[in-house]
Amino acid sequence: MDVSRGLENLPVTVWPRLEEPPGFQYSPDHVAAAECGPDPSEISFQGCSCQSASCLASMCSCLPYAENYKNSCINYEGNELEYSKPIFECNVMCQCGESCQNRVVQRGLQFRLEVFKTAKKGWGLRTLDFIPKGRFVCEYAGEILNFREACRRVQLQSANDSNYIIAIREHLCDGQIMETFVDPTHTGNVGRFLNHSCEPNLIMVPVRIDSMVPKLALFADRDICAEELSYDYSGRHRNSFPALQREQEKPQGEKLKKKPCYCGAKLCTGFLPYDGSLFCEQETTGCPKETL
Repeated sequence: MDVSRGLENLPVTVWPRLEEPPGFQYSPDHVAAAECGPDPSEISFQGCSCQSASCLASMCSCLPYAENYKNSCINYEGNELEYSKPIFECNVMCQCGESCQNRVVQRGLQFRLEVFKTAKKGWGLRTLDFIPKGRFVCEYAGEILNFREACRRVQLQSANDSNYIIAIREHLCDGQIMETFVDPTHTGNVGRFLNHSCEPNLIMVPVRIDSMVPKLALFADRDICAEELSYDYSGRHRNSFPALQREQEKPQGEKLKKKPCYCGAKLCTGFLPYDGSLFCEQETTGCPKETL
């Protein structure tokens, strides 16, 4: 069985073969939620005018800081402790060629992935191939929501419901915070099967291509052999400030019942990360309002 139903470069297999993951509409890219979020398919960038086959940072408008990638690997140079440099890939409006080195995430899956049943964590995702450090693995794609709709969906859930909503908070140079809310519960891609780890092997980086709505791109944070793939739901891994939060559970009255973490890491905190920002009242002035 191919979970992606032929929509990815490579089929995404399932193990055990006789079991099937929960049903959802597969989409390799973000989609707009009906009348409650920005349109991720809207082309927002003019594109570069480079005439060469591959763009250079000194000449390309899509590379205002430095090369984003080296040999298809994310450029960690100067970012060993945190990753904060904005990434813009060349897009459909650019004059450079399809072989441009600044086109990585848009090329889709390059490694064989498999959805599998874990012992304690439900479904998970693993790689069947060796993945070198810095290579792009997959996106976390889903419906793009505004803040109000994200709050509504989270607050409708019971304590036993799985919550896939991610809130990405990007700190801008002028002190403002740009927020993006992604929900792959009903429409999403293979990234929805990734589990949390307190010592993850993936890092999530917002990457913009055609739209101001970022792709949530997951890159290998180290060399990865055939093993389960994971990222830190709290967003603290390689960030000075949490850049993203994935809501975990609705508070029960004044007491918060945390969900146990089964990542097995030596430095495991014992509980899954929790962010209660989407449980504040929608008219409360303290709630974040600056969204895409």
